[in-house]
Amino acid sequence: MVEYFVQGGGFMWPILGCLVVGIAISIERFISLTRASVNTRKFLAQVTNALDKGGTEAAADVCQKTKGPVAAIFHAGLSRADRGVEHVEKAITNAGTIEMAFLERGLIWLSMFITVAPMLGFTGTVAGMVVAFDDIRRANDISPSIVASGISVALLTTLFGLIVAIILQLFYNYFISKIDRLVIDMEETSAELVDHLVELEKKA
Repeated sequence: MVEYFVQGGGFMWPILGCLVVGIAISIERFISLTRASVNTRKFLAQVTNALDKGGTEAAADVCQKTKGPVAAIFHAGLSRADRGVEHVEKAITNAGTIEMAFLERGLIWLSMFITVAPMLGFTGTVAGMVVAFDDIRRANDISPSIVASGISVALLTTLFGLIVAIILQLFYNYFISKIDRLVIDMEETSAELVDHLVELEKKA
């Protein structure tokens, strides 16, 4: 692999840079999204139980002790519970937007590297082909050995660029599916929390 990398020429280095930075972003996103995941059913039960027994302050305390976007938007909504359900819904919506931005942080760069890596590979291949044809012109010979070796080296950048893009695409798709699940959990549990607050308001 090292030999192929060296044969690929200067364009292999920016492609390698895309891979290294992309992997670093992927590791950071994996850790962050793993920490953001909670058992939403269990957490919702804890919050509603605290609401029934100790009111909004007790429920907000449960949210403060729990990490993750669901706990953050619950806390934002409960902090406005004294102003009415409409303010709770607005606070949850605003907090949800902020949490979404946090969950998707860095993915734009990952997407960019997925696009740029193969483009760098294709550019390296075109540059390599130009060099290969120059070698043919200087040698004044189109023997298979001259043509094959030049084209083989030129195609290495495309191969490496596509491999990098495939690796990063797998990470990107995993993160998108993870975020989608988290968003669905946030929407469902938020709706149930608001319904619970409405029921408590009616009882009061």
